[in-house]
Amino acid sequence: MNAFSTAQRGYAANAASTRTDRRGEYEVIAQVTRRLRSAAQESNRNFAPYAEALHDNRRLWTNLAVDVAGNGNELPESLRARVIYLAEFTAQHTSKILQKRASVMPLLEINMAVLRGLKGNGTVQ
Repeated sequence: MNAFSTAQRGYAANAASTRTDRRGEYEVIAQVTRRLRSAAQESNRNFAPYAEALHDNRRLWTNLAVDVAGNGNELPESLRARVIYLAEFTAQHTSKILQKRASVMPLLEINMAVLRGLKGNGTVQ
């Protein structure tokens, strides 16, 4: 199973619960994703904003992993494990991108899959 399908399955399966918190998560992930996409398009001309956007995306996923690892988190155990896996994947893949050995596309696809799951209808604004 790849990281993209892990993100899509995990969030889509739990889209009906905790809608209020999900709106805030949606906004944060959407903002980070838009910034990452935009910076990636300009990375050949200006690498510093791209590196910063990659760092912010990695920090987002680290924060999500810390949140789901907490004792009070009510998400199903399987979804919590998927989020932690995706955070680890994001950290490793980001390092490869910064070394110019990988594409940003998997990170954008993961974020978009999570956004679709949070939105609950399979589409992203």
